[in-house]
Amino acid sequence: MRTLISFLTLFTVTWAGLGPAYAQEQNTPWTPLEPGSENMEVVGHLPLGAVMTVADLDMEQELERPYVYVSRRARNESVERGTDIIDISDPAHPKVLYRWRIENQELHTGAGGVDVKHFKWDGRYYVVQGMQLGTGPNNDLGAVVLDVTGLPDPGSVREVARIHAPDTPGGFHNIFVYRHSNGRVYLMTTRSGPGANVYDLGRVVSGDVDNALVANIPVPEGAGSGRGSYHDFYAGFHVDTDTDRFYGGGAGGYYIYDISDLERPELLVTMTGITGVSRGHTVTPGPRGRYVITESEYQYAPLRIFDVQPALDGELMNIRAPISAWTAHWENLVHNHEVRWPYVFVSGYHDGLQVFSLMDPENPVTVGYYDTYTGPRSLGSMGGNVGNGAFGVDVRNADGLIVISDMTTGFWAFRMEGFDGWNGTDWGMPDVSSAQKWDQHPAQ
Repeated sequence: MRTLISFLTLFTVTWAGLGPAYAQEQNTPWTPLEPGSENMEVVGHLPLGAVMTVADLDMEQELERPYVYVSRRARNESVERGTDIIDISDPAHPKVLYRWRIENQELHTGAGGVDVKHFKWDGRYYVVQGMQLGTGPNNDLGAVVLDVTGLPDPGSVREVARIHAPDTPGGFHNIFVYRHSNGRVYLMTTRSGPGANVYDLGRVVSGDVDNALVANIPVPEGAGSGRGSYHDFYAGFHVDTDTDRFYGGGAGGYYIYDISDLERPELLVTMTGITGVSRGHTVTPGPRGRYVITESEYQYAPLRIFDVQPALDGELMNIRAPISAWTAHWENLVHNHEVRWPYVFVSGYHDGLQVFSLMDPENPVTVGYYDTYTGPRSLGSMGGNVGNGAFGVDVRNADGLIVISDMTTGFWAFRMEGFDGWNGTDWGMPDVSSAQKWDQHPAQ
């Protein structure tokens, strides 16, 4: 009976959170002539080539470094495995500055480049391209690190390191870069083995790759079914407790750890036993760490929003029921999201860019959208062919620029009316998001 009530509550809340985007679609289907809401402006668009060969993206936050890094993956006969570096100094006219590709493309199998992140260390700027390669050469290659300090000169880009994981071949599906409160910059990676490996990127770029693996953040023993691994994760500073925290989605659900001491991660909160969730996909907290937005990757799945304060207060450890949920269209699903409280910016596959507000966390409301993919809904991966369209999303805090990587239509840049940038203190929140502060403590 409890399970039935939880499901009915979630179903009701999900429909309540659909907002104007869904109503718009039912009354006036999105078309190439009317693909988005009136408050969403397309600033620039750059097609990048073959269908379904574009994966995730990452944008630098400093206005004087107007660069976006886009992962390129292979599909069928395509051999586009690597990274595109896009110059957005004029966002209305984005252009590819440089293309890095894994050597001997014809000998490699597997997806190739899926996730990408940038970082700064010791005054220089770098890009980490996560790699997933199948049988053949470099099957154990997890990531390639490029020095991009000299941009916009494409001739200055150079490869400085490769991270291999011979014990768990197959590469890194997802990566996250975090500037820890101890001053070090860490790369967190998914892999075919248990938990998330943590690499010290300072060691990597200084040539000490063999000693760069410094920690592993486990999935709790006995969590869910199948292998104890993560699909995706986030790390951020928790201002109220002065601690570094890890948020992971994987086997059984979602988990929050205190990683202030990386050698001894402490499990704080679990979100398991959730109706409709056997495995977590993506998890992102708000800047205070109280509200957590989660995703599970299957058709019809909404984003679920949890209030973990009872667990943070020590009243219980496991949170089973979300307080609300959101979806753009009940037949589809979301791929990734970025939180700039109270807004959640979504890359929604067939639903394109979506933005909803958590001003009232129990009643999420859609506030803007733009469909970047208007091709046939029958062309896509996963069950229901739902895996096509908007894949990655990022937001530049300095001026509010929004970027999307679409698997088929390429790179997009947007501005949303009334959103001219983000700083948590403007909303009475800590200034904490996925945007890292390379030269200062994460709480500043």
